[in-house]
Formats: sequence, structure tokens, C-alpha cells
Amino acid sequence: MPRRGALSLALMKASVRWLGKLIGDPTLTAEAAEAALTDAGFPIDARDVVDDGDIRLEVEVTSNRGDCLSHIGLAREMAARGGTWRLELPEPPRVKRGEPVTDALRLQNSIPDLCPRFTAHVVRGIKVGPSPAWLSRALESVGQRSINNVVDVTNYINFLYGQPTHAFDLAKLAGKALVVRLAREGEVLTTLDGKKRALRADEVVVADERAAQSLAGVIGGADSEVGPDTRDVVLEAATWDPVAVRRAARRHQVRTDASHRFERGVDARTIDDPAYLAAAMIADLGGGTVCSGMLDAGRTAAPRRTISLRTDRCRGLMGVPITDEAITEVLRRLSIEVGPDAAGVLRCTVPAFRLDLEREVDLIEEVARVHGLDRVPLQETIRVAVRPPQASESAMQLLGHTLAGLGFYETVTFSFVTEKQAKPFLPPGQELVAVHGDRRAADGTLRPSVIPSLLACRRANDDAGVTVSGGIRLYEAAAVFGQYAGASTERRTLALMLDVPGVERGKPASPEQRQLGVRLLRGALEAAARTLGGEGRLTVRPERPTTPAFEDIAHGLVMLDGSPAGSLGLISPETLRLFGLEFPVVAAEVELAALVRGYPARAKVGNLPAFPSIDRDLSLIVDEAVTWDSIHRAVIEGGVDRLESVAFIGTYRGKQTGAGKKSVTLRMRFRDPARTLRREEVDPQVAAVVELTGRAVGATVRV
Repeated sequence: MPRRGALSLALMKASVRWLGKLIGDPTLTAEAAEAALTDAGFPIDARDVVDDGDIRLEVEVTSNRGDCLSHIGLAREMAARGGTWRLELPEPPRVKRGEPVTDALRLQNSIPDLCPRFTAHVVRGIKVGPSPAWLSRALESVGQRSINNVVDVTNYINFLYGQPTHAFDLAKLAGKALVVRLAREGEVLTTLDGKKRALRADEVVVADERAAQSLAGVIGGADSEVGPDTRDVVLEAATWDPVAVRRAARRHQVRTDASHRFERGVDARTIDDPAYLAAAMIADLGGGTVCSGMLDAGRTAAPRRTISLRTDRCRGLMGVPITDEAITEVLRRLSIEVGPDAAGVLRCTVPAFRLDLEREVDLIEEVARVHGLDRVPLQETIRVAVRPPQASESAMQLLGHTLAGLGFYETVTFSFVTEKQAKPFLPPGQELVAVHGDRRAADGTLRPSVIPSLLACRRANDDAGVTVSGGIRLYEAAAVFGQYAGASTERRTLALMLDVPGVERGKPASPEQRQLGVRLLRGALEAAARTLGGEGRLTVRPERPTTPAFEDIAHGLVMLDGSPAGSLGLISPETLRLFGLEFPVVAAEVELAALVRGYPARAKVGNLPAFPSIDRDLSLIVDEAVTWDSIHRAVIEGGVDRLESVAFIGTYRGKQTGAGKKSVTLRMRFRDPARTLRREEVDPQVAAVVELTGRAVGATVRV
């Protein structure tokens, strides 16, 4: 069945007495309630006896079922099990109505995206005092302390409906106004716990005309707190963006019953009944009058979600021969409106409080849950089909074998790095993705490249005194993260890193040593690409890096199958110092999908040569900017007779080559398939190569 097991759990403290009243069973026992809730998928974590004889249950509720963080939500689930239980919602008391609410208060909601709906009732002429015994006992049965009749009503409504509400003292609101807005950077709010909190510009507040009066969805402000002298009360009932509430609660390290529910989603269409009941109860218990009407500001509510359910699909997933009529009955017991859509298809309209029902499979899960998972037959045997590994898995296994054979050690590192470590590897136009909060205060940035993780691992090995002949070589295939124009991206890359060989600690590397390091890593990449997809797939084009992590004049763009796929080069001295490394390293990173795209490689099969070859080495002096690729291309595309292959041997720079010049040595292999060549027969071909490279790249023969 989908998704439930991966969700985190929350605990809802529920009173057996409350539940019994809501399902019309005043004799409900804790055992019966526990059995019904457990059977519905809400197991009981603990059970305690309350002083007045009530039983308090701690119910496990998955994070996608915010509607069940309330007594009505749990009672609805119990009633859906069938039998004699029926959900009975409380009736609000009759109260006096007074002046229009618009005469008493002004409401403005300037951020409907973060506050989809904000409502306000005004209750005038109340007397704040102790709550009646029944209300105090009800709150104590769920672990709440009685404060006064106004605050107790808001807590009662929260536990009853799962709708947090908040009461303001109207006389303390400047301008007799409530304004829903973003906080000003650094704005100070003294909250109900007596702490002064400096707010951030991305946090939502409920303010009056002058200052913030509550941190929206989290905790109220002390300046507008209801007290013994309060006579007129503004009752807020709203809903907020869950992410904004969670971010503010974690940042300020304050957890409340309100934030606990708002983080899991409260639908804007479920506000009216609890708000009206709360206002009526405050007026009734405080002897006041409710202003006529309700202030309401936000965006237009979306229509209720409609999902088509194929009954054959339901039976197929459940493995139970349940009839269409039984499916319909189960869904209706869950307050889902069901009507015909097409042959064998039900049109299901989801109630507003069920935010978790989004797809057909969600409805099928509900049918299975309520119909009874114990009715799903268990197979005594399990059919097992043996299949070969997926191509992608085989490619990764082959890649690991290839790199291990080249002396590379695989690493498995964490996806988080520090912001300082990530910035040198951040491509232009991309933003870092960071996790805010105390849980990852030191290294809360998702890596934009795997290379910083390899560098950190190399530093750890260096600190531990680990040495390997020829230098340490590391690789890792893992995910990297970024953000473009607010949209997050995730992709998998292969990163490789090796020490420049032969360099003594604390001494600079010679150009030959640096070049050797680059050649070794390029060779490893070429071997990986060749193993996975065949010859000639990978080339490196000298190009300045787009990030400061690489040395400016020792970097190349990795091309795979003719398309850019990554970078290769020496890590810059500044980046090495950032990671505490005192020796040069070479690193490369390529897109993993592009690398394995050619798998499996197409094997080329042919007869072994019948006659020997002749090798000729040729040293050409060219400008410093001339690349090996351009020399190689000129020779290969020149159509030289009997030329079998061309290979790079090395590069020399010195007095003999002159300033701005270098000597590139290549090895040419000639072969005739029908007979043995004589050396004098190859001389014209060598001369042809000299002429071709002279025209193409201005090469001259080094004497």
C-alpha cells in the first residue's frame, strides 16, 4: 500500500469521554476506543487515567492526517468503522447579536499566498474569569491547564476541531485593526512566553496599525494578551502556509499546539464551524454579545477535489472481491461524496478536511483500510523471478571495477558541506540550496559539486597520516544540488580526484608534474568512457573554468559524444587552502547520465594483424596555444597512406623550443595488411604528416 510507512508520526492526546460524546456512546470504554482507533490505523502509544476518572489516550497520527489531530477527526474515524456509532457535532449556544463587526474592527490580509484565509469575530462586553468546571475538566483530561474562560475556549476548540484560534484584546489593538503581513527585518515581538524575539523579513505576523501582535500560526504576542481587564475580544481563526509556520517555529525554537497543527495543513474551507462555535462559547461563558457578521480576508477557496475511482482497479490492488456497492458505502462513511462517472468508475468528491487524498490510489487505500486489512488474503508462497541486473546497475558496477583497477578508492560522503566549501564550485546563475535551522548549523548547505566532499575526505586522510604509493586517488558517484530562478535541481555526477605525483610537501609542483597529474586523470576518465561506451567518446577541450575552484590556466571542458559534460583541471591554490591541503590535486566531474549513456559498449572484432607494423616518432614545435586534439585531427583526417594510429607521447618546453612554443611528440604506427613494410616506404608518409601539420597548426620539425 502507498506512502503511509514513510511518514513521520505525531501524537494526539485524546479523551475517551470526549470521544464517547462525539459518537453518541457515553459508556465508551478505553478498550473499545483503543481497538477501534488501532483498527483504523491509529495505534495507541500510551494510556493514562485522569483524576476525574477519564482516560487519556496518546494516539499515533501520521503527518499527512492533520485532520485527526482533533477529537472530531478521531471520532469520525471511529464512526466510519460501522455499527451504532454516529458522529454528533456540538451545537453552539444561543447568544445575543450586536452591532456589525465592521463597525468594531478593520481587517487587511496583504499576503493571501501565505495566509489563504483569515477570519475574525468580535465579542463585546465579556467578563474574563475562571472557566466552568466542565471546561476545566475537559482541558485537564488532555493535559491542558485552565487559564481563563476566553483562553480555555480557544484551547478547547483546538482539541475539538483541530482548528487553532487566537484571542486579542480589542482595546490593545492600535487603530482597531488587524493586518496580516510580513514582518519587518529586525522587528521585535514580545510573545506570550515573555521572550522578545527579533523577526525576519520572511516571517508572517498579525499586526495592528503600529506593530506585530502575534507570530502567525506559532504564538501570540504579550502586548494584546487577554487579561482580567479585557472587555472586548477579537477572535482569530485562520490558516497559514505550513512551510512558513514550520520555518518560523524552528527558527525561534518554539513549539505550540497551534504550530503542530498548522504545519500539517488546515484547510481554509473548514474554518467557519469552529470559529462560530468559539465566538458563541466566549460570549456565553463571559456574558457578552457577538458582533453581527464575520470579517473574512484571503483568496477564493479552490473547489473540492474530485477523483475518479475504477472499481476493478480497486479490487485488483486489494486482492479482495469487494462489490461496487460496498466500495461506495465505505467511501461515504468517510464523508466522501460518491456518484457514478462511467461504467465501472465512481466520481468521488473529497471533503475539505482530507488534504491527503489526491489520487485514485489514495482512495483505494482508504477502502482497504476501512473494509479491513485483515480481509486481504495472505499468500503462503512468494513467486520469485530471477532477472539480470538493470543496465544502469551493470554500468555502475563496471565503472567501479575500471576505476578500482586504476587505483581509485570509492568514497561515500554526506551531501552537506559548509557554505564556504560550496561557493567556489557554484556555477554562474546558480544559487546554493541551504537548510535553515539548528540541526545543521555548521554545514547546512547541499553540495553543488561532489569535489568538495572528496577534498574534505582527502584532508581527513592527510590528517590521519594515510599514504599510498603514487598518491591517493578517490572517486564518488552521487547527487549534487542547485537552485535556478527559485527552482531546485538535483542530478548525479561522477567526481574523481588524485594527488599530483612526485610533489614534495610544501614545495611547488613543476610544470611537468602538473601536466602528468592532468594526464593521469584524463586517462582515467577516457578509460571509464571507453569501457562504458567504446572508443573516441571523450575529449577534453582547453577552456577557462566557470568557477573559481579550478586553476585558470590548467582547466579543460570535458566533452562526451560531442556535448559538454563536465570539467577537469588542477584545483586552485585558494581552494586547496580552504580545505587545508598543502599539495596540488587534480579533479574532474562529469554528468553520470552522459557517461553511462553509451553502455553497453559495442565491441569491435577483427582479425589479428598478419604482418608487423613500423612505428615512427615525430617531434613538432608548435605555438603554446595549439592543442593535441587539433594536431591529432589534422593527422587523422589527412588521409595518410597505411597510417594505422596516432598516439601522444609527451610535451617539452625549454630553450630549444623558444618562447611561447612547445614541442609535442607523437607516435605514428604504419602497417600494410598484405605484406611487410620497409622503412624507406614510410618516409614519404612521415613527410606528408609534417606537411599536414604545418598547414593546419603551423608546426615545424624539432631538430
